[in-house]
Formats: sequence, C-alpha cells, structure tokens
Amino acid sequence: MLRINSVSKSFKDKKVLDHLDLEVNDGSIFGLVGVNGAGKTTLLRCISGIYSMDEGNVDFEGEDTYRNEQIRKKIFFVSDDPYYPPASTIKNLKGFYSSFYDVDDDVYRKTLRMFHLDENKPVSSFSKGMKRQTMLLFALAIRPKLLLLDEAFDGLDPLVRLDLKKALYEFIEEDGASIIISSHNLKELEDICDSFGILKDGRISMYGDLLDSKQNINKYQLAFDHAVDEAVFDGFDVLHKSKEGSVYSLVIRGDRDEVKEKLFALKPLILDTLSVNFEELFIYEQKGGDR
Repeated sequence: MLRINSVSKSFKDKKVLDHLDLEVNDGSIFGLVGVNGAGKTTLLRCISGIYSMDEGNVDFEGEDTYRNEQIRKKIFFVSDDPYYPPASTIKNLKGFYSSFYDVDDDVYRKTLRMFHLDENKPVSSFSKGMKRQTMLLFALAIRPKLLLLDEAFDGLDPLVRLDLKKALYEFIEEDGASIIISSHNLKELEDICDSFGILKDGRISMYGDLLDSKQNINKYQLAFDHAVDEAVFDGFDVLHKSKEGSVYSLVIRGDRDEVKEKLFALKPLILDTLSVNFEELFIYEQKGGDR
C-alpha cells in the first residue's frame, strides 16, 4: 500500500502541496486529477522519491520512498516530458535500464510489437506519441510494483490507447501492482480507474471509489405545476442548481433512493434522474458546491 502522510512542498514562496494525505491500495488503478498547476506532477515526483518534502513523508510497502533506495527500484515514473540521451535508441535504453531494473525480455518484445516500434532507430526521430510509447514500453517491461504515469495518454492515437489500457489491466491482474495516472482527460480515466483523487488547493479535496462516488452524485430535473419556494431545497446537499421556466435542474450529493423520496415529497409534476460522468463530478467538486 502507498501512504502519503501530511506532505507539504513549496517552491520559493509558492506552496504546491499543503499537508496532503492519501492512501492507494495494492492492485488499484488510481486517477489523480486536478486543474493545470494544481500540483499533480509535483506529487508524483514526491511519491517517486525525486523530490524531498518540506514536511511529511511517503511510504510504500512500509518504507520511505525518498530515503530508501531499494524501495525506489520498485517504483517507475513516466513523466509528461521524458528525457532521452542524445542519439539513444530503444535498444540502448534497454541496456541503460537493465543496469537499474530487471527488464522482462518477453514483455519487452511483446510491447515492442504492440507499439510497432523499431528498437534500432534513434528516439530523437520519433513523434511525441512514439516517445511516450517508448517510456511506456519500459514501464511495462520493468514490472514495477508502483507505476506512476503523468498524462499517460497524451499524444497517443485511439488504437494505441486501447492497447495500452488492455496492457495495464493485464499488468494489474498478473502482478498485483498499483498504478497512479494523472491526466486532464477525464474521459480517458473514467473507463480504466477504479479509484480517484481530486487535487485542489494543495490537498486531496475528494477521493474514493469512482463508481460509488458517481452513484452518490446525481442530476435531478423537476417540474412543478405550482409555485415553489426555493428554500425547500435547503435540506439537500445541492452542488449545483439552475432553473429554466418551471423546470429545476439540481445536482445533489446523497443516496439516490433517499434523495428521490424526499424530492417526491415536494409533489413535482415530473421528476427525472440522470447520472453524472467523471468530468461532471470533477467540475462540481472544483466549483465547491456553487449554487
């Protein structure tokens, strides 16, 4: 298990992480989301042991990831803008990574074919998407216990994204590893992540099981054939409210059946219930319950 304990990190006078706490279970694909500049990359660098922390610590399998070199060998970080030595080829990089990690040659060959990469060509000649595939190739072949992916799907075409998701699922099932994926593309995360955390103001403002969280927030559309005092909605945890004519649209947090029972008590002419997607869940959380 990964445990992040009251981690703070600042750069000069800017505090990026502020006593942040988080736990990620083994065998989980965790989606880390937040607006640009929220600190997602900083958090991943703290987890991987690249950055020291001003306060707090990160434990993986009970060991401090910054102080313990052996535990860092179980972690692999794919950055949003990976660096490659000049004139390096995938074959050169395999030799480089083999000096630090155990590279599974079968997985290496399988993934090389899956991505249609030429291991003898210079990486500098690759497109952005191919460069990202090169790092993902090693991420899968190294078989880390904790894989950190910063904007994993950026620059990948749709078919490659599907292949990558399948490979990540197989990796989790076969090795019981944990994966943290940060991304601004919430639609990409929705169909692969089982849990998530929203990074806001230096802390995790909301996290948990993705399916449960989505089911706990729903949109309700109500129409009345009589005048309604909007104070009747004060007894609900309303995250968003709008009105068009006689129709109210409400986004409410809470058990769906219980909320519907309370709304029916208001005697609406029409009551429709709609599910929210991950992107909407993120937007309503970022707005902080804006009415």
